[in-house]
Amino acid sequence: MLKTSRLAALLIAGAIISAPAFAQSKTFATVNGQAIPQSVYDAFVAEQKAQGTPDTPELQNAVKEELIRREILAQEAKKKGLDKKGNIQGQVELAKQAVLIRAFLSDYVAAHPISEAQLKAEYEVIKTNLGTTEYKTRHILVADEEEAKSIIAKLDKGEKFSELAKVSKDPGSKDKGGELGWSSPNSYVKPFGEALAKLKKNEYTKTPVKSDFGYHVIMLEDSRPANPPPFEQVKQQMQQRAAQQQVEQLVKELRGKAKVN
Repeated sequence: MLKTSRLAALLIAGAIISAPAFAQSKTFATVNGQAIPQSVYDAFVAEQKAQGTPDTPELQNAVKEELIRREILAQEAKKKGLDKKGNIQGQVELAKQAVLIRAFLSDYVAAHPISEAQLKAEYEVIKTNLGTTEYKTRHILVADEEEAKSIIAKLDKGEKFSELAKVSKDPGSKDKGGELGWSSPNSYVKPFGEALAKLKKNEYTKTPVKSDFGYHVIMLEDSRPANPPPFEQVKQQMQQRAAQQQVEQLVKELRGKAKVN
């Protein structure tokens, strides 16, 4: 089955509606006297191949038929004058802009490759920040310190942490008995992480822990040596993250230089 990404759809839509922009391109097919540029076909096929679709005669025929159908529909839209409407023209410009932006950013990332040495250095920093131990944790988050003290008093009397967690203001853990799963103390806000690291197995904080989110009652269920995934396993993910950071920095710099009236 032919799969089309949203961006590819915008690309093709923009290309067909604004066919004059491709006037110098070789013609791939002609529909009712209107040329479909070879560049549009090539872009569509490239998008499919990038998604893992094999470049087979079946794909080529499917793309050809899809482009012909799109051209027919685009021609009907033009007969109704829809291409002259301001909102439609705006959408076409946005589509063209999106393609240009993607091309620019892809070119920038390719011209500024991130070395494996850089990735390994970042990997070691992350490993260091994670520490040598990870903890299985529960918590109850409330807005008021007195309420947190009341929960601690109930725990002291033997009430179950999982039942008391139902009043927690953390929607991600309240229905799971306050469970946060396994994580490093450094992955939490500082007051939380520091309090967690001081607990022993099955202990809970005897005083409320204040953070920007409110007041926490924290329980340590278990601990184990940290076992981060090997570099090769996370290399691609780190590469994508580094490229994203590159792009964000570029946009920030360009925005700072831009003259906006």
